[in-house]
This record gives sequence, C-alpha cells and structure tokens, in this order.
Amino acid sequence: MKTTNDPLANSASIPTEGRQSEKETIPVTIHKNAPSPELNKGVWGSDGIAELLRAFEIPYVCINPGSSYRGLHDSIINYNGNIQPQMVVCLHEEHAVAMAHAYAKVTGKPLAVILHSNVGLMHATMAIFDAWCDRVPVLILGATGPVDAAKRRPWIDWLHTARDQGALIRHYTKWDDQPSSIPAAYESLLRAMQIAQTAPKGPVYVCFDAELQESKLDSLPPIPAVERFRAPTPSVPDPLAVREAAEWLSNAKNPVILMGRVSRDEAAWQMRVELAEKLEATVFTDLKVGAAFPTDHELHAAPPSHFLSPDAAVRLREADVILSLDWLDLAGMLKQAWATSEVTAKVIQVSVDQYVHNGWSMDHQGLPPADLYLACEPEPFVAALLPAVRTRTRNPLRRTAAAARKSDDTPSTISIAFLARELKRALGDTAVSLIRLPLSWSGEFWDFRHPLDYLGTEGGAGVGSGPGMAVGAALALRGTNRLPVAILGDGDFLMGATAFWTAANMRIPLLTVVANNRSFFNDELHQERIAKQRGRPTENRWIGQRIDDPAPDLAMLARSQGLNGFGPVNSPKLLFETFVEAAGCVKQGHACVVDVHITPGYSPAMSAGILRSSGE
Repeated sequence: MKTTNDPLANSASIPTEGRQSEKETIPVTIHKNAPSPELNKGVWGSDGIAELLRAFEIPYVCINPGSSYRGLHDSIINYNGNIQPQMVVCLHEEHAVAMAHAYAKVTGKPLAVILHSNVGLMHATMAIFDAWCDRVPVLILGATGPVDAAKRRPWIDWLHTARDQGALIRHYTKWDDQPSSIPAAYESLLRAMQIAQTAPKGPVYVCFDAELQESKLDSLPPIPAVERFRAPTPSVPDPLAVREAAEWLSNAKNPVILMGRVSRDEAAWQMRVELAEKLEATVFTDLKVGAAFPTDHELHAAPPSHFLSPDAAVRLREADVILSLDWLDLAGMLKQAWATSEVTAKVIQVSVDQYVHNGWSMDHQGLPPADLYLACEPEPFVAALLPAVRTRTRNPLRRTAAAARKSDDTPSTISIAFLARELKRALGDTAVSLIRLPLSWSGEFWDFRHPLDYLGTEGGAGVGSGPGMAVGAALALRGTNRLPVAILGDGDFLMGATAFWTAANMRIPLLTVVANNRSFFNDELHQERIAKQRGRPTENRWIGQRIDDPAPDLAMLARSQGLNGFGPVNSPKLLFETFVEAAGCVKQGHACVVDVHITPGYSPAMSAGILRSSGE
C-alpha cells in the first residue's frame, strides 16, 4: 500500500454494516502519528508538564480542545509526539471525564483529562461529581489566565480567567492546586497522582496558568523519579480487631457478608468466595457497584439490586453478625431491613470512606451503627481474616432454592426481561463486560461470575454519563477477550450521544443497546405517585416526560457519527438476529448501537425503592 503523510491513509476500508444504513468507508488506524520534536529550537514550560505525564505512563489524555491550554496541547503533540499520553478527542468535556472515569473502573488506574479554562470545567462538573461519588481516580488538568492581567488579550482572556478556578469543584475533588512555576508544577502533579490513587480514591484537579505554559525556558528542570512518589500501600488492619471479627463470624448462627465497593482483582475475588464458603455466610451484592461475588453461587441471597426486596429484607434480618465490606450506603441497607427498629445484628464495618466525607455533599449517606469498625480497605482485611476464621458447619436450613428462570415464548412486545434473554442468547459463551445497565434492569436477568462481568453505575445518579463511560470502559477493554456491552436508557443515550463519535474516531469496539421506552420513565412514576396522593388523574403522568412525537432516530444518530446503527427494533421476532449481527460487527472491531423499543416498567423492588419517601 502506498504510504502518504496522512496518518489515516494507511488503513483498510471497512464497510459499515447495519439496518437502514448505506455502506461507507471507515479507516481502522487508531494511532495518529506526530512528527518528532525539533528540540534544538528550545523548550517551553508546558514541555516539562508533558514530559512528566509521559513519566507517569498515562496512555491517554481525554480532551475537548481549548485555547487556555494551547501550550500543553502543543507539548503533548510536538514534544511528546502524541505518545504516552495519546490525545483522545471528545465532543464535550463531560464525555472526557466520563471516559476517564470508566477507564479507571476497569483498570484501577487514572487517565488524564484536560479541561479548557473555567467554561470547560463548568461543562465537566457533573462527570467530576460522578467520579467523586464512585470513588474513582481521575487526573484532571485545567488552565486559566494569563493570571497577570497585563498580559491578557481583550475580552476573551478576561472571560476565561478565574481567581480561584478550583473552587468550582473543590467540594467534590480530593485535592486541587494552581502551581506558579515548573518545579512547583512537578510537585503538584506528583502529589495529585499520589492522592488520587490513595483510598478512598477520587478525582484531583491541577490548574496551569496560560503564561506558565507558554514561557520559554533555557532548559527543563530535571523530571523527578516518579516511582519515589507512588501512592502508599493499603493500610493493614489491626490484628486484634481482625481476631475479634473472626470470633464473631466463626461463632455466628447466621453470618451475612455485604460485598460492596471492592477491587476488580481476580485474586481478591477468589478470596471473598473462599471467605464466604468457609463461614457458610449469606452474601448480598449491589447493582450500584461492580460485580463483587458470583451471583449464581448458592450462598448469594438474592439477585443484586438497587434496593432490597421484601424477601431479601427478611434474609438480612435473620443475620446475627453482618460484615460490611465497604457497602455503599450501609445505613440505608440496614434501614430497609429493620426500618426504625434497633438493628439486632452485630455490625462489622470495613471502610476508609469516612476520610473524604465533607459538609457539602450528602453522598456519604446515613451514619450506620458499627460494633467493630476497621479503617482499611476490604482487600487487606479479607486477606487477614480468611486464615483467622474457623470453618463453620453447613446449615442447609438457611438456604432457599434459587428461583427458576422464566423462558417465555416469544411475546408480542419487547420487555426489558426479554431484551436481556435474547441478548444473552445471541452472545452465547462470549466473555462479556456489562458496562452500564438501565434502572429497569433486574438482577436475575444476568449472572456475574467475574469481577469484570459488571462495572456498576456512574456514582452520582445523574443522567447522561452512560455514553461517555461506555466508550471509556470499552477503550480499557480493547485488546482483551471481553466484549464490552452497555445497556442504556434512551434519556441517558440522548444526553450523551455525541460521546460515541470518539468510539468511531478511536476505532473502539463497543456494543451499545438502548432500552428505549421513549420516556423519562422514572419521573412518570413520581408524577403518578403525586397524582394519586392528591386525588388527580394519573393518566396525565406522561406529560412533560415522553421522548416522542417525533421519536428520535437513535440508529441514524449513531450512523451519522460513523458507528453502525441497528433499529429501531420493534418486533420481538427480529431481536435475536439483530443482536447476533451487531455482536458479530463488534467482534470485527466496530462500535455499534442497537435501538430497541421496549415496554416501560421497573421491578417491584426498584419501583418501591425509587418512590419511597423519607418518612417511610
């Protein structure tokens, strides 16, 4: 093939496949090469920042372009050669942070994000809040200024300069700084990476003055040895507390383990399984966080969910000792089982989350009772606890048989349960990572048997993060044996739809299924509840909620950005073959969107949990 100076010209042509689409050519090359820098022409402040990012071995930096960091942009391209990190162009700042958020959920490592001045930071705030609530490390870089007012351009530099830019997000980041020299920038970045990766992990923000970036230097200060500034190793739990916890659990009649925010590490997963089996403990998991325990294991009490079902609440109330491994909202979990009554079980709380609680946000949830509180991460605690507990005698009376999975004949409409069944059937034995699931999803639809089988929610319970997070997780999974699948609601999809352009641009394989009920259905339920309370017509609940008349063509929206679009699929009979075709397309390296029109509805536990008022 003839070589040209166009980095995308040396690539094969791939026909776009999909229903209601025409064939088109998409190049497959994902790395955009940049020429080597001519270092003999001098160095600039931002070159030092770029070189330190390279020393961190950060593979990608997610950006939406902005002039405030034009110096750093140039350094990453023309000094680093667009390698480590490689630029990932996003069409909105919120997508850039969401991508880094989901990448870290898969790998445990932070990506870099660069946000343009105050306006780009304002765009990104929701995604930053999500990463904060989800306790995920993200290295966010920003820019402002020039801080020296005498050096500002008329109009625009005044609008895009803030005296304290970090104040915009200080309540939901772990740390922020605005260094005023290159040596100070080195220290700031080292500290930021260290803090972001120290549990409880979270986003950090470092802002660079435009003048600092664009100042010419005689030479760069030496780059520090980054290995000397790594995050601390996890805290080791108190041996006396471990021994006491082991005694309580070993002597319990009905021990329960709440598997909460834990790592994606396979060895840690296996230790949790061994602990539960050694104790014969009943296990609960949560759809709000990633997979933590095999959901088809005989010790798993109930399908993972956002809220407890009545039957699951009964199982939890039977416990005499509860071990919480950083369970998200432990107080709320106990309240669902015991309501306003005193919790009769002894509670062992294992978490360091309290170190990031502050007075601005209530994301820390309620204050739970704890008879034994260990300020450490779940992984070192389980490692210390496992050899300390005694093997308990099997008690089959505690177990209940798993409910039979329904496999109805082809229905006349597509429910979320039927969608799940047909998708699973189409994917067969393929190793799948479920990146996101809609609120209508019920835990019995799909079993999780590996820590990467399901990645959990966005953390902040907002709408619109799903597309960006889907692309970021798929980027992290690219090159593995796992097929990334995101099942999104239509409202979530439409708010962040342009994030999928980055998947096409970066050639990221990804299967996105839109569970499209043509409504912000969650709020329909709230409006129905209010109407009933006030004796008003519930038939009007849809007004101000429906995404219809006209119905957006989601498959066309995907195709317009270079993805493969399928649908809308209205017929249950076509769903399986559509999923087979789309999955095959993803396996060939494409990003695909399947628009499936489903009937609205939530599980009873989900509906009850969403609609429950504070007094109930």
